[in-house]
Amino acid sequence: MREHTTGPEVIRLSEEVADTIASGGPVVALESTIISHGLPQPRNLEVALELEDLVRRAGAVPATIAVLDGVARVGLDKREVERVAAEPGLRKLGLRDLAPAAALGASGATTVSATSFLAARAGIKVFATGGLGGVHREWAETQDESADLDALARTPIIVVCAGVKSILDVPATLQRMETRGITVVGYRTDEFPGFYLHTSGQPVDWRIDTPAEAAEIMRRRERLGVPDGALVVANPVPEDQQLDPGLHDRVLAEALAAARDAGVTGQAITPFLLDHLVRGTDGASLEANLAAVRGNVRLAAEIAACWSAG
Repeated sequence: MREHTTGPEVIRLSEEVADTIASGGPVVALESTIISHGLPQPRNLEVALELEDLVRRAGAVPATIAVLDGVARVGLDKREVERVAAEPGLRKLGLRDLAPAAALGASGATTVSATSFLAARAGIKVFATGGLGGVHREWAETQDESADLDALARTPIIVVCAGVKSILDVPATLQRMETRGITVVGYRTDEFPGFYLHTSGQPVDWRIDTPAEAAEIMRRRERLGVPDGALVVANPVPEDQQLDPGLHDRVLAEALAAARDAGVTGQAITPFLLDHLVRGTDGASLEANLAAVRGNVRLAAEIAACWSAG
């Protein structure tokens, strides 16, 4: 793979991604934490390759993003994807971690905040993920809020997601998005999705029904000179593929109680709760998550094609 670099070996684009961006073709950014931290081996590699294939089948180029040996890679080859899937102890890198990783030659998978930043820095307009981070429950006591929100408030990119993780305080997260100027639209829905669930029950202010409308909103933001910020396209998991709502609520309540009893706080709380949900639902939450990600990737590729078409 011939590589294109930006700056002194800080960000490296694959040849395919660089050429597609240069020609104005459609590219979809994909995060790497789902590969390294979100799924067990060997399924993580299978899913990573499947998501890239979904982007290609929709007519766009995938750009899976990770940091390897201190260099941010935008577009991984198969060998690099395999490394992310198998390397033990790979760090989870948010936006704040990119500079230390670059300076110290570290490797890590990128979260939503880091992936969105690196994608926008490379000139990619569309990013597909599962669920965003946000305001945690009991925020008034813990002051725990995901770095995703701050990053998205400053990053001009279209993010296709299934809402925010249902372990969070969804109303507070939506309020925070409004405060930070993050535009949220529901894709063919008037309600904000619930990640594992088709709906969170919270309304959205704007609805779109076509991928072209998402691309046009971003164009109008740029033409109006609206300050940098993301357009969040909230795409619900299909009802027939969602986690059973009753099961979700019961297991989540058990997970929250277990976290309180164990004194789990800070960065450890999200993986603790998500792991509890996977085990408590006998893997059904994971399948709902993957169904959502697949749908988001397909939609993101369609939006990227509309953006490319101008």
